[in-house]
Amino acid sequence: MFSFLKKNSTATDTNRTSWVSRLTAGLARTGGQLASLFVPGGKIDDDLYEELETILITADVGMDATRTLLADVRRQVKEQHLTEASQLKEALAHALLKLLQPLAKPLDVTPHKPFVIMMCGVNGAGKTTSIGKLAKHFQNQGKSVLLAAGDTFRAAAREQLMEWGKRNDVTVIAQQSGDAAAVIYDAVQAAQARGIDVVLADTAGRLTTQAHLMEEIKKVKRVIAKVMPDAPHEVLLVLDANTGQNALSQVKAFDESLGVTGLVLTKLDGTAKGGVIAAIAKAHPIPVRFIGVGEGLDDLRPFVAEDFISALLGINE
Repeated sequence: MFSFLKKNSTATDTNRTSWVSRLTAGLARTGGQLASLFVPGGKIDDDLYEELETILITADVGMDATRTLLADVRRQVKEQHLTEASQLKEALAHALLKLLQPLAKPLDVTPHKPFVIMMCGVNGAGKTTSIGKLAKHFQNQGKSVLLAAGDTFRAAAREQLMEWGKRNDVTVIAQQSGDAAAVIYDAVQAAQARGIDVVLADTAGRLTTQAHLMEEIKKVKRVIAKVMPDAPHEVLLVLDANTGQNALSQVKAFDESLGVTGLVLTKLDGTAKGGVIAAIAKAHPIPVRFIGVGEGLDDLRPFVAEDFISALLGINE
């Protein structure tokens, strides 16, 4: 049972088990509610469907994605003549996999050298920390990395990035003050001159409602293209999993301004409900490149739909 969830995992069995366990702990809030629903001996009836709908909506899945999932679950119940509440777990797992699998597209940085990744997101989403973790991820793949301290609004962000650079033994291009676009311009030029594989460019956190700041980040993107006409090759939006449905509005706003090509979902390590991935998959599907569960260097991993669903539903067998 549930063997279909073990396909395509990118980690070894031991690492996968450890990773899924950490994800399970991070998603325990929603997972616990679902576990109480799928009890052995319980019957599938309208009350059960209503409870499932409530759990999904409160887990930030959103109305549209919840309706899609419930319709798929009801179809499976009818076609397979399911009667037990415990059987609903596998039906939901199948429905979730169908919805989330299209978002699981690993980031390939080999087509360009340097491969320029522009990071964006609102204040506090975990952008700078994610850059440090991504640097480690690409180094583990044998890639050379250069960081651009493009968040020139916050001195602390520059210092934080410098610290990540020291921990990873990675060069950081920074200026004490100045224009973010100029910093990133210099970084891309330096990467070209040094034969660097990947450039990770930080940008200042901004609210999607601040039109003038969104215009500034558009300028950063245009300046990158002046150095390399086809760059940036990836625009990664970092989302805090704890912001719920607000994350979906961030996806829409940043995508409209910058053409977001991938998402990083951080902080799946506490009270996060996790369902916003399903909401994004239904309303504004953009590949989820990475998800994070903690503060450690190895706590950011490529998004694998099967592993995420296993953790959400507490499927360990």
